[in-house]
Amino acid sequence: MRMTKYTHACVRLERDGGVLVIDPGTFTEPEALAGADAVLITHEHADHLDVEKLTAARAGGQDFTVHTHPSVLPKLSALGDAVHPIHSGEEITVAGFQVRAFGEWHAVIHPDVPQIANLGFLVEGAIYHPGDSVEPPAGVRVETLLLPISAPWLKLAEAVEFARAVAPRRAYAIHDHLLSPVGAQIFGRNLANLAGCDYQHLPPGSELP
Repeated sequence: MRMTKYTHACVRLERDGGVLVIDPGTFTEPEALAGADAVLITHEHADHLDVEKLTAARAGGQDFTVHTHPSVLPKLSALGDAVHPIHSGEEITVAGFQVRAFGEWHAVIHPDVPQIANLGFLVEGAIYHPGDSVEPPAGVRVETLLLPISAPWLKLAEAVEFARAVAPRRAYAIHDHLLSPVGAQIFGRNLANLAGCDYQHLPPGSELP
């Protein structure tokens, strides 16, 4: 399996000709969707879901399906029957990958900001993308955690405790576009020392086998 990390929260997974893309948002490079067979959307925020980008790709002849929480479906009505709901606890196979959904809610931004739905996705029982949540996926062993490191809803201690609770073999930073280069270095040093696993902050476009 090959993983490519794109800007902010998007990753692309490829195996045996199948291409699965998770959370192509407004910061995501358009090439992330090239040749995609399926797209997973954790929640409706624009940095994880760029409706115009998905619509343009479909209009340009790309034939991918989109899988997301039922509450997000109205935002994707322009894609018609290409969009499919997935519920917490459900397992599906898309683009040749086994995917299991976890969780229900976005992390609290502020008590005055209504919570929205958020799903985390475990791919092939190994790679976990939590979206905007630090709720560990219960009852599973995660090899690779895609770890949010900077957000209006997140502080460093929460990222550390999330990584420790999941206890993966390795963690790669996501949700990092709001950090300056200096901030990324400071966060990275702390996470490398405290997360309890092999932690790396990858630049956009990095490919991992």
